[in-house]
Amino acid sequence: MEPTSAPAKPKATEADLDQDLAKPQKGKGPLGSRENPEVYENVPGHVIPILADEFDDFDHEAGKFLDGQTEENEFIGFRLKQGVYGQRQPDVQMIRVKLPLGGITPDQMDAFADVVEKYVPLNKGHITTRQNIQLHHVPLPDAAKLIREISDVGLSSREGCGNTMRNVTGDPWAGIAADELFDPTDYAIAYVRYFVRHPTTQLMPRKVKTAFSSSDADRAITGIHDVGFLPRIKDGVKGFEIRVGGGTSIMPRVAPTLYEFVAADDGEYLKVTEAALRIFDRQDWLRVNRARARIKVLVDKIGIDAFREMVDRELEGDWVDERDFSIGPLLPELDEEGAAPEPAAAAGSPNGDHSQFEAFVADGVEAQRQDGFSSIHVKVTRGDLSPEQLRGLGRIMRDFCGGKARTTIDQNLVLRWVRDESVYDVYAALRDLGLADAGVDTITDVVSCPGTDSCKLGITASMGLNRALQERVESMGITDPLTRGIHLKMSGCPNGCGQHHIGTIGFYGASIKVGGRTMPAYIAHVGGETPGDQVVYGGRLKVRLPAKRVPDAVERWLRMYEAEREEGEVFNAYAARVGTSRFEDEVRDLALPAEFGLENMLQFIDWSRRDPYKVERGEGECAI
Repeated sequence: MEPTSAPAKPKATEADLDQDLAKPQKGKGPLGSRENPEVYENVPGHVIPILADEFDDFDHEAGKFLDGQTEENEFIGFRLKQGVYGQRQPDVQMIRVKLPLGGITPDQMDAFADVVEKYVPLNKGHITTRQNIQLHHVPLPDAAKLIREISDVGLSSREGCGNTMRNVTGDPWAGIAADELFDPTDYAIAYVRYFVRHPTTQLMPRKVKTAFSSSDADRAITGIHDVGFLPRIKDGVKGFEIRVGGGTSIMPRVAPTLYEFVAADDGEYLKVTEAALRIFDRQDWLRVNRARARIKVLVDKIGIDAFREMVDRELEGDWVDERDFSIGPLLPELDEEGAAPEPAAAAGSPNGDHSQFEAFVADGVEAQRQDGFSSIHVKVTRGDLSPEQLRGLGRIMRDFCGGKARTTIDQNLVLRWVRDESVYDVYAALRDLGLADAGVDTITDVVSCPGTDSCKLGITASMGLNRALQERVESMGITDPLTRGIHLKMSGCPNGCGQHHIGTIGFYGASIKVGGRTMPAYIAHVGGETPGDQVVYGGRLKVRLPAKRVPDAVERWLRMYEAEREEGEVFNAYAARVGTSRFEDEVRDLALPAEFGLENMLQFIDWSRRDPYKVERGEGECAI
């Protein structure tokens, strides 16, 4: 398995760190001040306050850049804070719209449909593994119009990119899950509101990703995050276990526990987080190499105990008395149960063959802890939604869900508060939209990042491989429940956007040199998982597979597993027993690079491409 902490070696001490201890680190100021002008409207889905003058500023700065008055490097930092990200294609942008905890309303679904039709040439919105929705290939002049238009329904891309506090993710079943200790939604929204536009989080050494779970099942996977919160109750007081220093990419680490308990209602969890981020922000040595500048690098260097000591001392600073950590003004007024639909006057039921509906229910419908209601986990292939699907989902949410849905870190959607008797009606409406496939959260529910479709850092066309793998496993007609429980995930480069580290079988993009030519390729991981609150990173194989042979390799591994496993042995237990070498041996012939020629020409063309492959990587903007 992949290492989750550094090999044993003497830890550095705080004295070894190059820190800017004199760095000014202001707070946001009192609510309503020039530094903290946000107005918190208790409108469903309006989490991040909208400041109209930011759109005016964007219009002005974009105009200056397009007129040649501003250098690109100067403009990049400005647009990143507004969630506008450069693509590998010239003159177009990706807009990353933040959906805190994945929450989305029917009006926001409609707004996405409208702007996709107006401004997005690919005619789709894309759900990401961070529960955002991204819009690709948008020309810069249209980007300014787009972010202004979506603000009318409370959508914001503020700090969707850059070295800021990125979208805060959460358990899509929070508030309705039978196993939750308490619903963290309100506390997570207060966290979002506290740190958006916070002076300390505007230009940190690197970005910070946060997740809130609602139970020890840890469906938000706090272990792979910079900051993670698991609910705890101590002496009747609600609070969180706070974890700091997780992350994937080229240095995968599982976040260790900073404190077993920090209180929630008095804002202690905000105070402790700000203390940790203030320390992180002062680490000048991290700014030298932005590829290794996440907070996990600091925690790994000195150890969690030394980092905790630094946080303890930071909490004794004068800055604490200058802040207002009370969460009352930051809390939303949410009553999902009060907005739940009334019992249906009439409900539909399947006629004739029930098998497809029954498969849909078995995979994706789950009883809520509230009697009479179910959640429906909708499979969104590759995370892509057309305008028609977006509007159709909005109608379903209005008619059957009390307006409640959340995106997931697996690029899907959870419809909440569906009356039990209305499940078939929702299924029928989803079927009309092409969104009623069974198999959500199974082997046919393949996860990937956009790869070279848009990303500057992409090495391979991971979305194309996603399509090819889904087609292959569907053609295999898999019914074995243990095999169906395998999860396939892939990224177009070694970074972790496609979650390949935690896939049962995961891949990341690479290349193979063959004479004077290059083949697209992938490196596989096997055995990754997130069982409960323990993250296991998959073991990396020591073979590179040409991209066009990856489906063959996956099929071989699945057949091998089914033939060699012990009774009831799940894939990861099998992988741990036989070791990575068994997987390597099974595909060693597939890893042999092909000689370029007429019969092998397609091996030198990536999935979903027409031209011969070549590695084209730009400078990514994540670290700017």
